[in-house]
Amino acid sequence: MSVINRRNMMAASSVLALLGKEAWTQNASAAPAAASKIPDTDWSQFGGNLASQRYAPLDQIDAANFNKLELAWKFSTDALGPTPDAYFNSTPLIVKGRIYTTAGMRRDMVCLDGATGELLWAYRHDEGARIGTRGGPGFGCSYWTDGTNERVIFVTRGYTMISLDAKTGLPDSAFGTGGIVDLRLNNDQEIDPNRGVIGIHAPPLIARNVIVVGCAPSAAVKGYLRGFDVKTGQRKWIFHTIPRKGEFGYDTWITPGQAEKAGNVGVWAPMSADEELGLVYAGVELPPTDLNGTERHGTALFSESVVALDLETGVRKWHYQLTHHGLWDYDIPCATILCDLNINGRPVKALAQPSKQGYLYVLNRETGKPVWPIPEKPVPKGDVPGEWYSPTQPIPSRPPRYDENGMLEKDLIDWTPELKARAVAISKHYKMGPAFTPPPFVTPGQGIFGLMMLPGTQGGANWPGGSYDPENRMVFIYSKTRMEAVGIQRNTTDPTMMAQVGLVTAPNTADANGGIFGSSASLKGGTSRSFAGPSDAIDAPIVPRVMSIEGLPLNKPPFGRITALDLNQGTMAWQVAHGETPDFIKNHRLLKGVKIPRTGQSGILGTLATKTLVICGDSGVFTDEQGRKAARLRAYDKKTGEEKGAVYMEKVQTGSPITYMLNGKQYIVLAVSNGYGADLVAYRLPG
Repeated sequence: MSVINRRNMMAASSVLALLGKEAWTQNASAAPAAASKIPDTDWSQFGGNLASQRYAPLDQIDAANFNKLELAWKFSTDALGPTPDAYFNSTPLIVKGRIYTTAGMRRDMVCLDGATGELLWAYRHDEGARIGTRGGPGFGCSYWTDGTNERVIFVTRGYTMISLDAKTGLPDSAFGTGGIVDLRLNNDQEIDPNRGVIGIHAPPLIARNVIVVGCAPSAAVKGYLRGFDVKTGQRKWIFHTIPRKGEFGYDTWITPGQAEKAGNVGVWAPMSADEELGLVYAGVELPPTDLNGTERHGTALFSESVVALDLETGVRKWHYQLTHHGLWDYDIPCATILCDLNINGRPVKALAQPSKQGYLYVLNRETGKPVWPIPEKPVPKGDVPGEWYSPTQPIPSRPPRYDENGMLEKDLIDWTPELKARAVAISKHYKMGPAFTPPPFVTPGQGIFGLMMLPGTQGGANWPGGSYDPENRMVFIYSKTRMEAVGIQRNTTDPTMMAQVGLVTAPNTADANGGIFGSSASLKGGTSRSFAGPSDAIDAPIVPRVMSIEGLPLNKPPFGRITALDLNQGTMAWQVAHGETPDFIKNHRLLKGVKIPRTGQSGILGTLATKTLVICGDSGVFTDEQGRKAARLRAYDKKTGEEKGAVYMEKVQTGSPITYMLNGKQYIVLAVSNGYGADLVAYRLPG
């Protein structure tokens, strides 16, 4: 462990800096003096608040001046670790003018000045021989205070929870052992202290003085959810996401012994909480494997379910399963959004759960009952030997889906007759179908190549989730439209077993400047850079693993979109393609003379809602009118979806943006990366 703390050695200069600011205010013009009276605001939770609304009612930055934003400061994470961070996905917090974030390949904790980006302190925990499932900087940290004491709590790459004094960066001696809790212990199972493969990206959730921590384990570890005392670090409760014999849900594992054998079923995504109701809302993922359910027959609770637990005891209050016996890796990827609605004159305490499959599931958060009907609808059955198929899946009647779901011939690219013909010819070698069409049994060298699956295993929506305007009751979600080819075949080492096959995700294309389009943005810190496989030339033989036409995806754009859903009515308010058309599409030889609409960009992005705007950055770079390869931070009118501004960014958005007021100025801060390094950048208006 090491701490860099500038509090003492910088005390004199800090006083001088404060005096300088005070003198400037006294001699400044009337406008800055008035601005200085605007109260400072915080962003103290991953989602802005415990309801995960990602909203701030600020309007100093608006449609009229968004394009005037300037870079206020930049904090590089490149020195935090042996190599630069390739995928900085942390959401920073700001409390009392201090920014807290995890950063760098080693997941250090840093504290910055919110006005200047100056490093105030940094903390590094030596992991030693421990390994984890989730590397890189993680999604961020959590903050807690009792009004006197302030703590920053985060989970390391090796699955260790640490509580630091928020002012000094020093470990809290009253928490665990010297400020540290080993999360591999006291977990109702034996986990190797160093080689047990378990970890998490998401920050712990803190509500009612309880820390709730999930995990993303390997197939050999069960992904139990736990609550800890925020002051002592002692375990308060544990919830078995795979029920034990005699516990509720055990009988949904219909083949004896499979529940005992299964692993994972963790809560890897961020969570939400309602302190008034005393409930925490956790999204649970599915058991191994993502596409092959031959070893987990039945609906297998609590996989792919939203579970509401008592904050103090961990006792289940209700659950709602979004996917029965999932075969698509449509685990719940993000925090639920808590919202108070008025449905036909009746107040409803609701939650809205974005999903990879493109549906927003709106439930009563007190009972788990659907706000609008979610009927069970018949879905296709597959042909994999030994598989168990659910005959139905819950399909929301409202609001409408926010992304494409299922892959049919009408969804194939049709910019030219030649492209359409080639796409159709390729599709004849694959299974296609509506939502929840299962992966087929594939025999290499015979028959079909696999299933054209849309959305792919990364969504749809992903871990950033959505944002919510509580005044207009609107949800805003970025989603990507990206197809994968998947299938199931016999295990090559044990023919009696089945194995899932991710045939290809296409296209994986990045431009020469490192901007990501359609790439698989790995949560472990890397990005897939180029298409790998046989030739995808338009006149080449059709063979497995080719899911593109000279780099062009087979499915129609937009490849990335932002959707506004009106929860007053359960309707779609607007939808726009998000992000500029990538260079390789604009300049493609097969598209010369063809006018195409803006395609948007495929990525994993989070939105920010303010008083009047929806803000989101690009996930890929493009060549602008000045010849620069760069990205943009974009602003849309919250009511109409009209783009109101686009600010230059050297790198692409990889962490969700936040906003706050400090010293009379509104800031927008977000993490950006380009595959070769990463920064935390802050924008504000000039003056």
